[in-house]
Amino acid sequence: MPILLTILLMIVTALGGFALGLFLSRRQVKQMLMENPPLNEDAVRTMMSSMGRKPSETQVQQVLRQIRAAAKQADKKK
Repeated sequence: MPILLTILLMIVTALGGFALGLFLSRRQVKQMLMENPPLNEDAVRTMMSSMGRKPSETQVQQVLRQIRAAAKQADKKK
């Protein structure tokens, strides 16, 4: 096997592995963010309290559902 072909195969394999690794890690990060959003119940409560209102549990859950729905729609558009 010529040395040039060996080097070319190594470069193509490295690029393919890099592309596949990038794709898989991006997909996994998106999935983790959907399951565990950075904005949790405590953060929503604190945010609503800082606006001068005492949020009920129903309001907190409603805001979290809206955030998750918006994230899913944004993910589907891409």
